[in-house]
Amino acid sequence: MFSITKTRSKYIVTIGLILAGIILGFGLAYSGFSRSVGQAMGLSAPRISAESPADKAPADVKAAIAQAEAVQTAFRYVADTVKPAVVELDVVITQSEQQTPDQQFPWPFFFGPPDQQQNQKPRKLQEKGLGSGIVVRHDGGTYYVLTNNHVAGSASDITVITNDGKQYKGTLVGKDSRKDLALVKFESNSNNIAVATLGDSSALHVGDWTIAIGSPLGLVSSVTTGVVSALGRTGGPDGNISDFIQTDAAINRGNSGGALVNIRGEVVGINTWIASPSGGSIGLGFAIPINNAKKAIDQFISGGKVQYGWLGASLSSLDQATANELGADPQSGAFVADIFRDSPAAKGGLQPGDIVLNVNGEDVKSVDQLVNTVGDLPVGKEADFTVMRDGTTMHIKVVIAVRTETVAANGSSVYPGIDVISIKSDQIDASSLPDNARGVFVANVVTKSPGDVVGLQAGDVITAVNDKIITNVRQFYRYLNDPAVNKLSFTVVRDGQTLTTMQVSRP
Repeated sequence: MFSITKTRSKYIVTIGLILAGIILGFGLAYSGFSRSVGQAMGLSAPRISAESPADKAPADVKAAIAQAEAVQTAFRYVADTVKPAVVELDVVITQSEQQTPDQQFPWPFFFGPPDQQQNQKPRKLQEKGLGSGIVVRHDGGTYYVLTNNHVAGSASDITVITNDGKQYKGTLVGKDSRKDLALVKFESNSNNIAVATLGDSSALHVGDWTIAIGSPLGLVSSVTTGVVSALGRTGGPDGNISDFIQTDAAINRGNSGGALVNIRGEVVGINTWIASPSGGSIGLGFAIPINNAKKAIDQFISGGKVQYGWLGASLSSLDQATANELGADPQSGAFVADIFRDSPAAKGGLQPGDIVLNVNGEDVKSVDQLVNTVGDLPVGKEADFTVMRDGTTMHIKVVIAVRTETVAANGSSVYPGIDVISIKSDQIDASSLPDNARGVFVANVVTKSPGDVVGLQAGDVITAVNDKIITNVRQFYRYLNDPAVNKLSFTVVRDGQTLTTMQVSRP
């Protein structure tokens, strides 16, 4: 009995396990079938996801993040909009180099010394360069690219590479070394080449957002951001004249000619140079204001060069002591040191010693500003100059002429050709002055000018003009410009001796 009962119990247990397995299998199959049907019907099973830190943040932090994302969206838009209008410029500059005997070896050994060799041609050396440019205009299938003169102005071969990687043969349209600008054109039937929108650089303020776009170190379509660090900076390389925009948006080699853009996606500057002891970006980048280039674009297309207005005056800044003797503010205005004969300034009545305070209603704050202002004045048009002369303010009308390099560089046409400053100036080594010195100090003499012809030298102390004793700079210019006098002579102290110069005619 015992054995039969035990066998039946095992049989019952086995049957129970089998039934349980069948029920479990049906359950799993049904669950899988339900998921499949749900997916087929577009229904999704609930998923569990982790919250981001922003979701867990306090309300005020969430608001700040939302504002940051709004700025980020603006940067994305600017980058997406402007990048297609900024191109890479690959250039080749060809230079000639005259071979020396060492470079020509072994030819001199076989054909004699250099003076016996005939028809030697200088070697052609090619140097590759890289820069950026901005598509600023198109006329049919012709596209115009604005860049720097130091990028493309001396190139013998130019390749324009657009944002999508396509390459085009570029041709130099015009260049200008004074503003470091150049214009290149290329031909394309593509409708996908963007043209940049030019903004108003005069509306910029320190602290405004800036975005620099270009090809630094060959890294195409690089975008960096920063702010306007300063405005009206001067002192660019190679004597470039501009009131540069300073920015801390990273600019490196290859960015030259690229776009400096505001938060609206408008080009407000052409990235041009950096101040750096290492050649890399340290947050001191400079751009030419786009307003300084708008007129140049038209002139490049029409004539291949920029036409500058010419006043015919040599300008300088004033130190504090000299300004005090003239009754002027050294932080405003531009001092007229010399006048060119038969120039617009001379014909209009400007005189040496005048201080230009305003031009056509715009206050003059520095020499560089006045140089830029005069250069942009329309040729043949009359301009109104407000000047201070001998303590009195007056208005002078001047008809602006075309600037030419030959006229501006002619020292013999400059009057008087001497720069004088107060003997109290910090620029002077007091130990070099005679005891109880009075008069004015000659800081510079222009070669071939009247001052040079009569024998004045830098370091002289002028004590009298036409035997009239002078004690300050204002008196010097008062006697120099005396309309009743036709000839001038100067009494000077030099190396402890008092000398009187020969006479020179006034213009």
